[in-house]
This record gives sequence, structure tokens and C-alpha cells, in this order.
Amino acid sequence: MAMTAVLFIHGFPFDHLLWRHQVAALTRWQCLAPDLRGAGTAHAPASADDYSMGTYADDLVALLDRAKIRDAVVCGLSLGGYIVFELLRRFPKRVRAAILCNTKAVADTPDAKRGRDVLAARAVKDGAGVVAAELVPKLLARSTRERRTAVAREVEEMILRQPVTGIVGALRALRERPDSTPLLDRIRIPVLVVAGDDDQIAPAAGMQEMARAIPGAEFVLVAEAGHMTPLEQPLVVNAALTGFLERVG
Repeated sequence: MAMTAVLFIHGFPFDHLLWRHQVAALTRWQCLAPDLRGAGTAHAPASADDYSMGTYADDLVALLDRAKIRDAVVCGLSLGGYIVFELLRRFPKRVRAAILCNTKAVADTPDAKRGRDVLAARAVKDGAGVVAAELVPKLLARSTRERRTAVAREVEEMILRQPVTGIVGALRALRERPDSTPLLDRIRIPVLVVAGDDDQIAPAAGMQEMARAIPGAEFVLVAEAGHMTPLEQPLVVNAALTGFLERVG
């Protein structure tokens, strides 16, 4: 029997190394953790118009096609979760099960959209450093910032190495993403929702509400974790993912 594939989709503004602990631990499954367009070492189109939930989803389906993978368990964090919703909308047969980490179903509010525009303009002017300075305090649990400085440094360094064109493109994609709330009660595959108890960006209460709207979804709350649960609490996340993957086969 073919090994089940797990496709890990990183968040913004990160790259595939967000999932390094999971890929190292989940050796019983075929793990794919690509860099999205404009992230890490992937091609970074110059125009922000070339970035959307649709183009990210198309890239990932092309990756599955190249690997001759019919369907995969798809695991996305934040932006990665929004891409999971896009895959469920447009390529439902390719998604065997879904893991939604530190994400939400709703679209950006007008205020949030303005915030994306401001951050994109600052990134163009001053580079990835301004993005790191703004986001790192919001991304990590207080306990991580105070007691696990190596994790905080790793997150900051990951942001600093991202190309500005990819950052600006991702901000456009985030800004324009559709509301996925109408999709939730139509999902008919196994779903695991993973939240951090100190996540300022995708608060746990909202994630629990999202899980309740998805028929049969499982919900896991990770203690002492912010928006970066796979890096902040890798052992807890690995255990939750292993249990879920064993159940979905």
C-alpha cells in the first residue's frame, strides 16, 4: 500500500523550515514541505498580481502532480490554512484530510486590509527587517519570548531571509482572500484544528468556533504557544499530528 502523503503549507512570512520538527518526526508518512512562490528559495514573481490563494493552490497541485500523488493530507498554518480552504474549494478530490493550524476562515476586515497595505509599503521601502520587527512580538507566546529565546531568534531569522517581492505578494494574497466561512459546514473529510492558547493573530476561541462549524472536526489547544505552534511546542504538535494521521490512515 502506498505511503500516505502529507503536504505541509507554511505561513507568512516564512518558508518550509517552519515545519522542520514535523518533517523530522513524521517518518512513517511521505512528507512534502515546499516553499511557496516568493518564499525561501522558490521563484518570486516580481508582480504582486501573481500572488493569490488561487496561484498558491495551483502551484501545490502541480507539485502533487509531479510527485504522482493523487491525494494528500494537507496541513496549513495561517496563510497555509487559507490555501487549504482554497484547495478544498477548487481541488477537493486532492485533499484526503486537513489539518488547520493557527488560522481562521474569515476574510480580512477593511482595517486589516489597510494594515496589509501599510506593511507592504514599509517592506518595499525598508526591507524585511520592518516586517520582522512588527510581527515577531505578535507571533510568539509570551512564554516563548521570555524563556525560549532560540525559537524567537529562529522565527526572526526566517522572516529576515524572505525576499521582499514575496512578502509584498503574500500580503496582496492575504488581503484579497475570500471568506471561507460558507465552506465550513460542507467539509466532509477528517479535519484536525490546532490552536495556540496565546495566539494573538488567530485566537484560540475563534479557532474552536471554526472547528465546531466543521462536521466531526477535532480540536487541540496547545499550551504555551502563540501563532507558531509547530516551532514553539513541536512535541505536542507532533503527537497531535501523529494521532490524527494514524486515525485517517
